[in-house]
Amino acid sequence: MSPVYPFDDAATARAVVDGRGTLTGWNEGAHRLLGWSAAEVLGRPAASLLGDDGPGRPTNDLWHGVLSLRHRDGRTVSAWVLAHHRPSPDGGRGDWLVVTPLESDPRPADDPLMRAALAQAPCATAVYDDRLRLHGVNDAMAGAIGLPRERIRGLRIAEIGGRERSAELEGHMLDVLTSGRAKDVQTYLRTGGEDHAHAWLARLAPLKDAEGRVRGVCLAAHDFTEQYLARERLQLVNEASVRIGTTLDVVRTAQELADVCVPALADLVSVDLLDPPQHGGDHRQAELTAPISLRRAAHRSITPGSPEAVTKPGQLDQYPAFSPQADSLLAGRTIVATLPSGDFEQWLAWDKARFNRVQEFGIHSTMSVPITARGTTLGVAVLTRYRRPDPFTTDDALLAEEVTARAAVCIDNARRFSRERETALALQRSLLPRTLPRTAALEAASRYLPAARAGVGGDWFDVIPLSGMRVAMVVGDVIGHGIQASATMGRLRTAVRTLADIDLAPDELLTHLDDLVVRLSAEAGSEGSPGEVGATCLYAVYDPVSRRCTLARAGHPPPVMLKPGGAPRQVWLPAGPPLGLGGLPFESTELDLPEGTVLALYTDGLIESRECDIDTGHRLLCDALAAYADSLDETCDRILHTLLPPGGAADDVALLLARTQGLPASRVTTWDIPADPALVAPIRKQVGEQLDVWDLSPAAFTTELVVSELVTNAIRYGSHPIRLRLIHDAATLICEVSDSSHTAPHLRRARTFDEGGRGLLLVAQLTERWGSRHTPDGKTIWAELSLTDEM
Repeated sequence: MSPVYPFDDAATARAVVDGRGTLTGWNEGAHRLLGWSAAEVLGRPAASLLGDDGPGRPTNDLWHGVLSLRHRDGRTVSAWVLAHHRPSPDGGRGDWLVVTPLESDPRPADDPLMRAALAQAPCATAVYDDRLRLHGVNDAMAGAIGLPRERIRGLRIAEIGGRERSAELEGHMLDVLTSGRAKDVQTYLRTGGEDHAHAWLARLAPLKDAEGRVRGVCLAAHDFTEQYLARERLQLVNEASVRIGTTLDVVRTAQELADVCVPALADLVSVDLLDPPQHGGDHRQAELTAPISLRRAAHRSITPGSPEAVTKPGQLDQYPAFSPQADSLLAGRTIVATLPSGDFEQWLAWDKARFNRVQEFGIHSTMSVPITARGTTLGVAVLTRYRRPDPFTTDDALLAEEVTARAAVCIDNARRFSRERETALALQRSLLPRTLPRTAALEAASRYLPAARAGVGGDWFDVIPLSGMRVAMVVGDVIGHGIQASATMGRLRTAVRTLADIDLAPDELLTHLDDLVVRLSAEAGSEGSPGEVGATCLYAVYDPVSRRCTLARAGHPPPVMLKPGGAPRQVWLPAGPPLGLGGLPFESTELDLPEGTVLALYTDGLIESRECDIDTGHRLLCDALAAYADSLDETCDRILHTLLPPGGAADDVALLLARTQGLPASRVTTWDIPADPALVAPIRKQVGEQLDVWDLSPAAFTTELVVSELVTNAIRYGSHPIRLRLIHDAATLICEVSDSSHTAPHLRRARTFDEGGRGLLLVAQLTERWGSRHTPDGKTIWAELSLTDEM
């Protein structure tokens, strides 16, 4: 059955004109207006009813204006006409609906219907006079205010509301009153007649008299809470996606979760996490049993300093089964608890400190949201309200779960990264030297800092004692980060130590190291394609006797040198190709280093970053090194503080500082040995006399035996010229015999009746260590005796 509407069809004249201008519709009102019946006009051109001043064809879908129309009795009727163009459903021309009102019903200013409309309109409306005193309100506004309307007349809105937002709204009303321009204001507050806060759109309009003077302000308030909250939720989710997870740091991520939710969703948010297992692994929900130990990762409050929080960040606390934290973790879902319902009763009775905080701040509602990611339970976020009077709703819970889910993935990623980083760091530290050896050649200090964000890399450094009181210094950098880079670094460091032990020259050592990196690249590749293993390295050998240093580098930054009384400067070295290219040569450079010279060897993470270019980094390094006084450790710290940003470097940083020490000429003695075995005895005698000069008489017997065997062996199997050198420092005596033969000696086991073959075996038994090294002119056989054992 069709609905019956209280419409008077004859009160409006209505006609329909098709696309060709023919009348196709004519109602009773049109008959009343012009006297023509429907039968008389339908099918006729509409233009036949127009006077001489008829309008042209309308250019828009809507037209209105005054027309002269022909009445049936021949007179002209002037009428205001409204015409609507109605498109055809099938895409045709459509038609025009033409209407005009036949009756006007002027009503008095105090018409009862208008008064009822103003009083009973669903839009909350209030009128304020020119002093911004309340003149009157309608029913909806009276209900929103919640105060007797007859009692509040004459009060200002700031006096009626009594809140800061009310005073702000009154300021906007004053602006409308003085400017005469309307204004829209949005606010979120709880009025006296509401149980919880609503979002209001207040439309403020000036009320003017007949002369245009502003006599008051009309305030019409529209409740758009649902739209406001939907927008706030969307904004919060969007903000969470941007602000949470900016770093791979667990505590920072937890703090970001708390920061996002306050004050948008809660007055206080605490994030408590389960401690990760000591040996890796995940927390599973089924493994959790009460009481649960949780560590406070972060919290945030609308009150500075978070005085409501009982637990401090970093503190471990126990939560029984009836606590909100344990309750939600054991249930595996979000749990909302309110004080009026008694949900806190057992919890607060058990924890007096929290009971006191609840009483002090008026906490009335909490929401506990488990933090889970990839099936792993990580902790719980507890959202608390005390200043906001409304409790948490279902929509609040859904929003909190979505934001927490985003944070959970970021926290889990941070934990996984931390585990891998700690593993790589442990591997890295196990491969780097724990302490630097104390040598007579130099004093050294070092620093290693892993990258702040990119993870542990392959930077390394080393100080390697060599024969003849010499010492090698090495700094290297494997391309990439992570465990693979650390493992490759370990292999290269071991290779450098092995190659250094056979006393290769720096350029030769880098050539062998380059071959190793090429092989590592081949091993790292798959299906015939090479891998991407690469590295840079700087290798230097310093001799305290000659006080000369030989250096070579493979694509590595050159060192910076500070000579006594001079200014720091970069040492020029041939760059050399990075390790792993294969087949390219390396060049060595030799420098004279006065005693007390400081060398700074480093990786590129120290001088190169997004904040400064390489040239600026070199300048800052020289400036920091120029302030060197006496302590290498203090200088290391000063360099790092000067060059690295507060948040840490973007790449690994290795720094090695070495201060050279020279051996006095009085501690070195050299003899040229004639090619006559009969003269070995006089040489032994001269050695004994020199040991007496050095106050090393207790070591004379052993030293003379070693010298005798080494010199005899050189005369018998080596080539002339032959030279003997003794080097003495506080704890070691070194015997070196050099000749021009390149044939290296080796130990062998002599048979019972052999007359020789026991010399080097005897040397090995009598000394701490011995060996040989190749020189440009031949070779040198050396042996070290410990003076602490002899004295």
